[in-house]
Amino acid sequence: MTTGPLTLEEAQARLLAFAEPLPIEHVDVENAIGRYLAEPLRARRTNPAVDLSAMDGYAMVSGDVAGPWQIIGESAAGHPFTGSITAGQTVRISTGAILPEGAAGIILQEDVMRTGDRVALSGDAPQPEDKHVRRRGMDFAASTEILPVGARIGSAQAALALAGGHRHLPVRRMARVTIIDSGDELSADPENCAPGHIPATNGVMLTAMARTLPVDARRIGPVKDTLASITQALEASGDADLIVTSGGASVGDHDLIRPALERWGARMDFWRVAIKPGKPILVATREVAGRRQIILGLPGNPVSSYVTGHLFLLPLLRALSGAAQPLPLRIVTRLGAPIRAAGKRREFLRGSWNGREVIAHPLQDSGALSPLAYCNALIDRHAHATAAEIGTEVEIFLLENGCGG
Repeated sequence: MTTGPLTLEEAQARLLAFAEPLPIEHVDVENAIGRYLAEPLRARRTNPAVDLSAMDGYAMVSGDVAGPWQIIGESAAGHPFTGSITAGQTVRISTGAILPEGAAGIILQEDVMRTGDRVALSGDAPQPEDKHVRRRGMDFAASTEILPVGARIGSAQAALALAGGHRHLPVRRMARVTIIDSGDELSADPENCAPGHIPATNGVMLTAMARTLPVDARRIGPVKDTLASITQALEASGDADLIVTSGGASVGDHDLIRPALERWGARMDFWRVAIKPGKPILVATREVAGRRQIILGLPGNPVSSYVTGHLFLLPLLRALSGAAQPLPLRIVTRLGAPIRAAGKRREFLRGSWNGREVIAHPLQDSGALSPLAYCNALIDRHAHATAAEIGTEVEIFLLENGCGG
């Protein structure tokens, strides 16, 4: 086991190396929302399948833009005109309707004057003449790749899959996650919290974080700081793909996660990462019944647990789910207020980003939950970084968090 401390990138790479994508299953498009494609998706149909009108107006043949024209029928969406048109003739056409045989373009309804069954040009003819036509295959052709492997299915991707002729999609099985928080000081009831105890927050917080992704997450705890209690919680997690512990992963007399994992048969890979908050991170694996369980031990401090959950738990769950890009995205922005010099560890300051600039919260104590609840960004400060003034470029990670939206 590497006792570290590892850099953030080293630790993330070693953790994600254990994340073998879960088995493939096929689910209907609606139930695939939020999940990741396990295979490239190829269109089963051409879209549009035929030439369509992009506007309400009148269909015309090529070159016949002077008029007047005789109206010989109508083509509406879902109710096409069954004949064909020639020079001097036109068909009233609505948006999304099939272009009649012989038609090459659309004159907008506001550019003509209609008298009975005849229309005459009163405005501009379209330039080019097919300006308002959606040609067959404009969007995509049958057999072309419309979504890559690892793409997350959101609302737009679901619509694209359906338009491509897919009723079901290949995705990875949802990860089974068990989250265990431990500590004798934790009280399960925040309304009945004795002196010397604190409300148990991490289990609910990390479960909620995990459920922002398509996973099957359950919670155990708070668990007492005894080998027997922790081992019992691990035994109850036997079917999990990922076990997340919170607290007890350091080296104090009551930090029993490591000995409990060793007793349970897990193999330690690394412990400690050179970041603040969140140094005591533990990663272990356990081989059982031909499959691998991953154990991710996060700090017990709630802010440290949240930050490391964003940097480690969510990327791991994305990787298990087959995401093409499991790591959080970075954004370059500017400081809206000065920040102090960094210490000897890489720091992630809680801050608020308004789309133009970011301001670090004045209270950065890792025991303070209120700043975390109001902030929506982590400011990445490398070890020994010098103090920075207003306007300095910095990198941030956006959080799905913050009372400001």
